[in-house]
Amino acid sequence: MAGRELEGKVAIVAGGSLGIGRGASVRLAQAGAKVVIGARRPEPIESLVAEIGQSGGEAIGVPVDLSHAGEAKSLIEAAVERFGGVDILVNSQGIQTYGTVEETTEELWNETIAVNLTSMFFTAKYAIPEMRKRGGGSIVNVSSVQGLSTQTQVAAYSTSKAGIIGLTRTIAVDYAKENIRANSVLPASVDTPMLRHSADLFKGDDTLEATLDAWGRQHPMGRIGQPEEIGDLIVFLAGPRSAWMTGAEIKIDGGMMASLGVTLPED
Repeated sequence: MAGRELEGKVAIVAGGSLGIGRGASVRLAQAGAKVVIGARRPEPIESLVAEIGQSGGEAIGVPVDLSHAGEAKSLIEAAVERFGGVDILVNSQGIQTYGTVEETTEELWNETIAVNLTSMFFTAKYAIPEMRKRGGGSIVNVSSVQGLSTQTQVAAYSTSKAGIIGLTRTIAVDYAKENIRANSVLPASVDTPMLRHSADLFKGDDTLEATLDAWGRQHPMGRIGQPEEIGDLIVFLAGPRSAWMTGAEIKIDGGMMASLGVTLPED
């Protein structure tokens, strides 16, 4: 962290109450931003707003289903009404779904794309005009290493994450001259409720914690990431230290994408 580099800025965090979004909300508030947290469930939002307030930050929460355009628009409007504008948009909303192309139902496909990708289109669509009024802004979209590569049985999920990278690039190119930047963050395994749910599904005879440890060992650094570590990168991309960065996709993955599956035997 580089002090309160976002003092006076207004940051919206879509999907900001749990997991990576929560880590981003906390770090943005610590960096001085006023934070607007949008998510589906009111209880985690209220808890996080209270926590940020107790730590000296300022945040409000807006319960919304961002897969609907009208609710995404209402999130942006809430930020403008309460804090006067929008400088930063972090899109961290998402669900994990499983299945091959054959196994994935039309309903599951549509839900995955709507929640993971279309919602980011909606929030950007309504945030960009407000950023223009402020003379620029920064959009950070949370994708995944599975936007570049993929495991098995995640047809809809992996497609949605690749789509986020493409959407981010188009925003970056279309709005660069207006000082509106867009970058995507590509985490590997991070300790979130979503990852823990997946570990519970696939743990077999192991415990959930043993499964998470095993998954962590698949990363060269030997562990899974923490939400606040992704939040630190998001703060950097949201702030002035990344002023010449736009259209980038940044891996934050414990070395996973740098590593080949073939290894030499150890002595």
